[in-house]
Amino acid sequence: FQDQAMMKTMSGGNCNLNVPAKNSYRMVVLGASRVGKSSIVSRFLNGRFEDQYTPTIEDFHRKVYNIRGDLYQLDILDTSGNHPFPAMRRLSILTGDVFILVFSLDNRESFDEVKRLQKQILEIKSCLKNKTKESADLPMVICGNKNDHSEIFRKVRTDEGENLVSSDENCAYFEVSAKKNTNVDEMFYVLFSMAKLPHEMSPSLHRKISIQYGDTFQQKSFRMRRVKDMDAYGMISPFARRPSVNSDLKYIKSKVLREGQSREREKCTVQ
Repeated sequence: FQDQAMMKTMSGGNCNLNVPAKNSYRMVVLGASRVGKSSIVSRFLNGRFEDQYTPTIEDFHRKVYNIRGDLYQLDILDTSGNHPFPAMRRLSILTGDVFILVFSLDNRESFDEVKRLQKQILEIKSCLKNKTKESADLPMVICGNKNDHSEIFRKVRTDEGENLVSSDENCAYFEVSAKKNTNVDEMFYVLFSMAKLPHEMSPSLHRKISIQYGDTFQQKSFRMRRVKDMDAYGMISPFARRPSVNSDLKYIKSKVLREGQSREREKCTVQ
């Protein structure tokens, strides 16, 4: 993230895309360990489900879209369920634009963790909002994963999840299965709609394009014979790297200082 007046560049191979900062967003995925955060991200990016569990420290992905001639960038931060670095988690929340909180329907403790995370996000973003005087909403989806399991294993009732979002029109609840790909696309559709992003960013509503077409991807006249009826394209950047902590801190600082806030005033601490 950089200042609104600046442009973002995504480089990879022969591809060099300049995405307007106003069209650049970060999606942060949070939740306890072993609830399926990375599986949901994998479904979103690749349409695949990995059976083998690999603990996540922190994974960063980037997807770029050409939707009716306009470029969009979505950075995806898949966080660790163990939260080994609380300051990093707070920084991730501060720089996030849309959030997915994941718990497992067969794990009560993971649901309690989502409740804590929801409260923490609202508190941290409220602090930043007060400093920047922003009026932007906070799009968030609470996601109960593993609804393909038998009901006898369920530890969290549907109404409990719905109660977490009942008082916030910018927060929605879904029960999904990353394994069976149930309700995953619908969840992303609603999330992007709440964020006022093009609904074509949802996995099933755009054509997946290889990085080899990157040079023509940014052209408003971008067309391919086999996708001539499509008006939205998405491309994963294979060389994306998470912005440094220093870059994220500068981004937050610039947001506050743009609104004329004094450096000496109380700050939204990252620690």
